[in-house]
Amino acid sequence: MIKYRIGMVAAEFNYEITSLMIARAQAEAKFLGVEITKTILVPGVFEVPLATKKLVEDPDIDAVITLGAVIEGETEHDEVVMGQASRKIMDISLESGKPVAFGLTGPGMTELQAMDRIEKGAQTVDAAVKMLQRLR
Repeated sequence: MIKYRIGMVAAEFNYEITSLMIARAQAEAKFLGVEITKTILVPGVFEVPLATKKLVEDPDIDAVITLGAVIEGETEHDEVVMGQASRKIMDISLESGKPVAFGLTGPGMTELQAMDRIEKGAQTVDAAVKMLQRLR
């Protein structure tokens, strides 16, 4: 198998959850024999698209995974953040021609529901590798 180089963008907000997602992603990358060569930690999910764009522009990165958890609050802020971030992440993938795996969870979830979704970290690595294999 070709050794793919993956970039990772992860939100620090809700780090008690995203740190576990990161750990799952790293373990899955090791299991699959791929390398997470660059990691950018950003303050929150709103900042994920810009860092993702920087990583897809790097010729040494084959694909990018995005990780974050948007937990429901008292307003609709979680819906706005997820809607905008997910749209821009998709645009970045389409414009760059590189796979960008979507590992953001939410909106409308509680902290407990977010904790139940930490396997999204591993699933994003799987998705990135599958897309790389299928597009090459």
